[in-house]
Amino acid sequence: MSPADIPTVAVRDLPKDGVALLDVREDDEWAAGHAPGAKHIPMGELPARVGELDDLPDDQPVYVICRSGGRSARAAAWLNASGWDAVNVAGGMGSWKQEGRPMVGEHPGAEPEVL
Repeated sequence: MSPADIPTVAVRDLPKDGVALLDVREDDEWAAGHAPGAKHIPMGELPARVGELDDLPDDQPVYVICRSGGRSARAAAWLNASGWDAVNVAGGMGSWKQEGRPMVGEHPGAEPEVL
């Protein structure tokens, strides 16, 4: 699948609520700041852990996000080839933060940030 064939959406075009969001960044990036309610599976672990996506709603796509959109594009391509309905989130968490979307972090007292 070529990059042009990967379904992609801008953060500004995502619904504000009820989005099945898969964050494929590494553990330290996730801990620094992520979207509330997102599911976290680092990209390298996705093939072994793809079954964890079974609890996501099956009536909508899985929106895949990383820091800037590169890893999530590769993960979305793999998911689509594996039978999932996956959409890459263009611009990743950088765009998420820039659009003013909510973020939470795992470090008490620290402001969530995008690594």
